[in-house]
Order: sequence, then structure tokens, then C-alpha cells
Amino acid sequence: MDLSSGYPFSLVKNGLPHVYPKLQQDIRTPVTVIGAGISGALTAYALVNAGLECTVVDARTVGLGSTCASTSLLQYEIDVPLTELTGKIGKAGAQRAYELCAASIGALEKICDKLDDSLFQSKESLLLASYKKDQPMLEAEFKARRATGLEVEWWDAATVKNNMGFTNPAAIWSATAAQTDAYMLSHALHQHNIRKGAKVYDRTLVKDIRFHKNGAELLTEGGPVIRTRHIVIATGYEALQYVPAKVVKLHSTYAVAGEHTENDTAWYRNCLIWETKDPYLYMRTTPDCRVIVGGRDEEYYNPQRRDKLLKLKTRQLQKDMQARFPDMDFQPEFAWTGTFGSTQDGLPYIGEYRKMPHTFFALGFGGNGITFSQIAAEIVCSLIQGKKHPDADLFSFDRFKG
Repeated sequence: MDLSSGYPFSLVKNGLPHVYPKLQQDIRTPVTVIGAGISGALTAYALVNAGLECTVVDARTVGLGSTCASTSLLQYEIDVPLTELTGKIGKAGAQRAYELCAASIGALEKICDKLDDSLFQSKESLLLASYKKDQPMLEAEFKARRATGLEVEWWDAATVKNNMGFTNPAAIWSATAAQTDAYMLSHALHQHNIRKGAKVYDRTLVKDIRFHKNGAELLTEGGPVIRTRHIVIATGYEALQYVPAKVVKLHSTYAVAGEHTENDTAWYRNCLIWETKDPYLYMRTTPDCRVIVGGRDEEYYNPQRRDKLLKLKTRQLQKDMQARFPDMDFQPEFAWTGTFGSTQDGLPYIGEYRKMPHTFFALGFGGNGITFSQIAAEIVCSLIQGKKHPDADLFSFDRFKG
């Protein structure tokens, strides 16, 4: 699947920081993780730290799927607001989903502290009411988050104007947020995992899976066979080859990174900015004094059509940025487009899928897929060890049945 194109900022900046071998011979391994992007890397990290031997394989060079195209925002907010999610799955489940996402940011910070603390920057997040009509919904959302125990503040129009310099009817200020570099974090995780005994192979396409009573055989393109007891599918949107397409709807999204500036403060506390309209616009800064703006999503997956729109979307995102911050000289330097998916309730799919024995899925769909990937890593690791996880049902493939 063609997942991204253009010039993703992290890939241009960092190139290929590490080289991984291609699988050349048959192997045996207790756990095989298919997908070496951020989801697979975090899952393998959880496994090796639990003392489980594992092997990671990827059809591409490590990180060159959706991971390198990620804008790497870390938020507890999912694409479906807490109030709306409550209506879909109930109050307890909705609150738990938001609590898990908030906790996962802290877990990611601890991981980065061990690997490379420069990969994690704590931030705050600002959710803007795009229109006056959105204000009642946002007020209800604010009350629901506060009741859940999340640290939030209500900003009226005057506060937004005073702090940000532009006009919006209202906003929710959240104290819990962060940003990372998903591409470089994936490599850092793999390097740690390799030191702990894991094997990582890229350019190794699994073309067929043959299940047996006590495990499976993975047939790779070129001949080598992987014999394994457990499989973890962490291939993101490419996992649709294994599960019904109806579980996720694919979209095309766009992002632009501006030129480096000498100003290390772009706006109030360099918070993450996003809004209530759908599709929403979002903005973040980088440690090297750039601004990344993304959005202008299209509701389809068509690589040719998606790529053809990149120049137009770049101009539109530049105008969006200038409309918010007219005094800022925002000049796009790198632009890219990618694929992401949304689910019925905004939650990912994690755990077992009944049609595939010995197999677990770690699919962090949505706008905050990295936090979902961390949740998936913890759940899948527990399930592989034969333990029940109290939150597994919240993200199961069967959650819409009955």
C-alpha cells in the first residue's frame, strides 16, 4: 500500500539513522511482530522488557511507511470527543479510554527518558471552537473532561485573544500533551530491543501465513520461512488485508513544515493547537524552531489523486497558517501527504481476531495513533503472556456486537 509521499520532515532531517538486515534464512522465534513502524517498535519494546524473545519484520526499510509521515502529536484527546464517545460506548468506557490515553503520554515520557530524552517534549494542548455554534458542545466537553479528572481550563473569547492573538469563540486548554518524533523514536526503540536480544529485519515481505495447531509459518518473499508461536500484526492501515475493510475508513491528509526561524516561541507556550471543525487544522512547533501545520484531509484513499493535490494543499495550509498568525512569515519548506484511518468510535483495534489463531493486532488508528500504539503494546504483551488485561474488551474487534 502506498502510504505517503512528498518530503516528510523527519525523514529529510534524519535520513536513515540505522541499517537493518534482510531476512536471508529460515528462523524460529516465539513471537513475530509484523511491522517495524512505531506500533511494532513499541510492541517489541514491551515484549523484550517482559523477557519475551521476539523478531520484527517489515516489508519496507524501517520507518518508511506511515511512521515517517506522522506529525507526532501526543494527546489524550481522540478524534471522537469524550461527550460523543460516551453516547457511543457508555460513560465508563469513554472515561477509561481518555484516562488510558493520558496515562500513555506519561508512559512514553518514561520510555524516552531511558532511550533519548530529546525525543519527548512536554506540551499543553489548545482545542479551539471553530465556530460560535460549536461553543455549547465544547462547554459540555470541558465539563465532561473535568469530571473525569483531566486537568483543563476554559478559555473564553477574550482569553483566546489575549493569549493567542487571534479570535475564536472559546477553547479548552489541556495541561497534558506532548510531542515526539515517531520516526526517530521507532529507531531508538529498535536499537534498544536489539541490545536486549530482539531481531529486526526490514525489506522482508510476509506474503502468506499458514496456521498450525501450535503456531504458524510465515512465508516471506524470496523464500525464507519464519516459524513462530505468536504473531503480532502492527502494520497500521495495511492490516486491512487481514481484517474486514469496514473496521476502518481511510483518509488522505497533508502536512507542511515551515522554514527554520530564529524565534523559539511561535505562539503562547508553543502549545499544540487544533480545532473542532471536521476535518480539523492542527499546528505544532519543532525543537529547531519550525512550525508544522497539517490537515485539509480528504475522505478517500487514492494515492494518485492524493499526491496530485499536494501543491494545492500546501498553498491552502500556508494560507490557513497566515490567517491565524498574519505577522508570522510562514514559508513552507517541506510538504508531504499520507494515509490515516478512522473508526466508528475513534478507538483503535487491539487484541485477538477470531479468524486468525495465534495472532494479536496492535492497530493504533486515529489522529493520536502513537498513544494508542503504547496502549496496544501493553495489552498485547499481557495477552501473549496468557494474562487477561482489564482494558482489552474496550478495543476488541467484537466491541460493536450485541
